[in-house]
Amino acid sequence: MPSPLPLPLAGVTVVSVEQAVAAPYATRQLADLGARVIKVERTGGGDFARRYDTAVHGQASYFVWLNRSKESVCLDLKSPEGREVLEELLTGADVFVQNLAPGAADRLGLDPDGLQARHPSLVPCRITGWGASGPWSDRKAYDLLAQCQAGLLSITGTPDEAVRSGISVADIAAGMYAYSGILTALYTRATTGRAPTVDVSLFEALAEWMGQPALYTEYGGTPPPRVGARHATIAPYGPFTTAEGKDVLLSVQNEREWTALCTVVLGTPELAVDPRFATGPDRVAHREALEARVAERFATLATEEALELLTDAGVAAAGVNSVPEFLDHPVLAERDRWRRVAVPGAPAPVRALLPPADLGGVEPRMDPVPAAGAHTRDILASLGRAPGEIARLLAAGVAEADDCD
Repeated sequence: MPSPLPLPLAGVTVVSVEQAVAAPYATRQLADLGARVIKVERTGGGDFARRYDTAVHGQASYFVWLNRSKESVCLDLKSPEGREVLEELLTGADVFVQNLAPGAADRLGLDPDGLQARHPSLVPCRITGWGASGPWSDRKAYDLLAQCQAGLLSITGTPDEAVRSGISVADIAAGMYAYSGILTALYTRATTGRAPTVDVSLFEALAEWMGQPALYTEYGGTPPPRVGARHATIAPYGPFTTAEGKDVLLSVQNEREWTALCTVVLGTPELAVDPRFATGPDRVAHREALEARVAERFATLATEEALELLTDAGVAAAGVNSVPEFLDHPVLAERDRWRRVAVPGAPAPVRALLPPADLGGVEPRMDPVPAAGAHTRDILASLGRAPGEIARLLAAGVAEADDCD
């Protein structure tokens, strides 16, 4: 087997004053591809996401997911000496990322303009809730608030109840755009010599993901309804219950698939030419009658029989998995998507998925999740601090290491 290729971001140094989800997700993806990510955490416990839960051998599931392959240094950035250490780290950095509360970065002198005045080649990335400017720039934001304001809750759930997405979609969207923005900024710096600032907000990241519902509403005249696990603007697209009481989700995207569904699965070819169901909008308009016919047929079929018929018809379909079923998914197992990552205090490394974008010949880095301050001593020493000076900074609370009481 040939040796894996070098990691493409090896040699890139990222300093991140990060917390929660959005910024850690962006920087973890940079670390996956070889960037050195120095995670600057607060003294007195580090990133508060460390305490979201204790599900992974006493560690928080969010933190384990988002913080592998990073170095952790704990600094009191409210102290002049703490900021001095941070400034020294930035001198050797390519990228600086922060998602602090509104106004906090400016008070610490970490605004993009100030940073680039001191470090012209640095790529600053700022992740905010509602935008770095504008009427809501001073407001805090969390994932669910962004979901609410972007209109996502109005189209998620059932007719009787709006429901938040089960994962932190606004945080994840912002982290993805920050990651791609940083890569673009690094490419721009390499080709032009100019290091652009990257600004991303949770709200505007999720607003982009709301593009289809927005267009449908503005030009169609009505917003998409909440239809549970069904699709608001395509039918049939949703779960149907088999004779065994299990749900099978199917999706009809075009007239060929609709005809095949009627003929092969439902056994009613005449339904394919029923004018009520002739086009996609017709099928949505007559959703109730259409779904009743599909549901009636599925109630007579065993689950595997239904899936086989749908496959024969060329109609996309799948069972509805629980999280435990997802964890044992044969696609992930057969494609060798799982790796092992060391976690502080865990008796053995835990499972973690490879990043979804495969780069031919590149094996992503899957190094340990750090304890808070695990690298404080080493990082201070790399900046030229003598052992006695390091001990003084730790004793004064300017810095913390994972072996400090």
